[in-house]
Formats: sequence, structure tokens, C-alpha cells
Amino acid sequence: MAHTESAMTARQSWIGTIQIISAAVCWGTLGIFSTYLNQLGFSGWQVTILRIVTAALIVLFMLPKLYPQLLKLSAKQWGGLALQSLIGVLGMSLCYFFAVSYVGAGAAVALLYTAPVFSLLFAAIFLNESITRQAALLALVAVFGVGLTMAGDGAQVNWGIGLGLLAGVCYSLYGVLGKRAMHYAHPAPLVFFTSIIISAGVLLLLPETYRTYGQLSTLPLATWGYALGLSLIGTVVPFALYMKALEKLPATRASVFTIFEPLTAITLALLLLHQALSWIQYVGVVLILLAALLNAMLNGTTTRVPRWLRRRPKPF
Repeated sequence: MAHTESAMTARQSWIGTIQIISAAVCWGTLGIFSTYLNQLGFSGWQVTILRIVTAALIVLFMLPKLYPQLLKLSAKQWGGLALQSLIGVLGMSLCYFFAVSYVGAGAAVALLYTAPVFSLLFAAIFLNESITRQAALLALVAVFGVGLTMAGDGAQVNWGIGLGLLAGVCYSLYGVLGKRAMHYAHPAPLVFFTSIIISAGVLLLLPETYRTYGQLSTLPLATWGYALGLSLIGTVVPFALYMKALEKLPATRASVFTIFEPLTAITLALLLLHQALSWIQYVGVVLILLAALLNAMLNGTTTRVPRWLRRRPKPF
């Protein structure tokens, strides 16, 4: 009996590992889809619109199952979730896609992975969490890595570096503000749904959103495929896979495997877009990713998805 349970646990662990790697690979395609859309005349702002609004239309199917939980949210929680959405989703997407257009998908995703460094700082400020010496050392390693990635040519690269770092800041605030808004009761599907829907609601108030979809309607069907890939493959599917993986793996182990996201982005940028970095920039990328990987291993948590979430019907 014990042997059977052990075999089932090992099998679940392998499935969870495959799911988390698949999620990371899907996230790694964001820069590729956005670059193709850039080449077709869409700006970073328009790519952000296509990602968030299209993803919102896709996740509306979650509404019937999440509706009872939405009704229980207080005005304060709604305010916190709105702040998280506008900074962590809309702000991050905008900065990231502009960074991709300046420095390429590989460098942009590496800069996005400075998020764990900023998370340490913001968690100390907003959540009163302590910063260990190990965490501080990893932060310095990441900062040094950023310095090496700046060894490029000219102001255009510097703009991209700044926007990539700002994307990391916004990305780090997604988790911190989510925890603060929900008072540590962190039902991830609910937070993901509200964050996408709120940002999409704001974008639907802007005329540029309708101009963007009007522009999309005049282009070949393949362009619609890029927009759908951006939202479905790069946003909704990886989140669903990640949540499923957290039912089978500790969060620390799951975080380690997300390193496949930047590796995927860098590899695809090299193979499909022929975007190569200088050797010194690759060293900087390695240092940033190494800091993120060690941070996940040393400072992560060992918790899985809470039992109350497992007992409820899954939204995916």
C-alpha cells in the first residue's frame, strides 16, 4: 500500500514538473508573438491591448464559478485588486512589450526576471517581511548582471534596459499587492480573473483599443493567430498549467522550473528572430537568471495550493 502511494506521489510529481515546464515555455513565447506583431506595425501599447483584452474575453468562462467569491469581496479588496491589476498586469505588459521592441525578446525577459529582487524590497515595505543576507547578496548579483546587459550600443538599448527593469518592478508588485489585497488568503484563480478583467475594462474605455482591433481586422488571418497566441498561449494556458502544477509540487520546486521561461525566450529569439546578444550581455543574463533561480530555491515556500481550493471545482 505504501509502495503504491509512493508510486502515485512520484507520478504526480512528474506530471506537475511537466506542467510547470510547459507553463514556463508558454510564457517564454510572449516576446516572440509581440515581436511579430511589432513587425506588422503594432506598437508596444497596441500589443498590450491585444494581450489583455483578448485574454479577458477568453477568461470570461470562469465567471460562473467565481461569481460567488466575487460577491464576497469588500470594497477595500476590490481597490487593492484594481491597484494590482493596473500595475502588475497593465503596467508590466506595457513596459515589457516596449522593452522587447527596444532590446529584443531575450534581453527583455532576462530583465523581467529581476522581479524577485524587487519582490524582496516591496515585501519588506508592504508586508513587513525581513530581508536575509542571502537575499541581499542575490540582489547584488542580479544588479551586477543588469549592469553587464547594459554593455550595448547607445541610448536605444538604455531605454530598453530601463523599461525591462520597470517591467520587473511591476511584475514583482503583482504578487505583493495581491497578497496585501487578499490579506494572505490568496485564491489565485480569483486574483488572476479580476486582474485581467479590471485592466481590460480600463482599456475598453480608450479609443485606441477599438482602433487596434480595427487595424487587426484589415490584416491577414495569421495576424489574428499572433494575437490569439499572445493571449491564449502566452497568458491563459500557462496560468492554468501553473495552478495545476501547484496542486502536485511545492511552490519552491515550481519556481525553480520557471527558469525555462527566459531560456525559451532567449532560444526562440535566437532561432526565429536572429536576435543575438554580445558575450558580455549573455554573462549578464546568466547572472540575473542565476540570482532568480537561487532566490527561488533559498527563499521560496514549501506550500502547495491550499486544501480549500482543491476541494472546490477547478476553473480550468
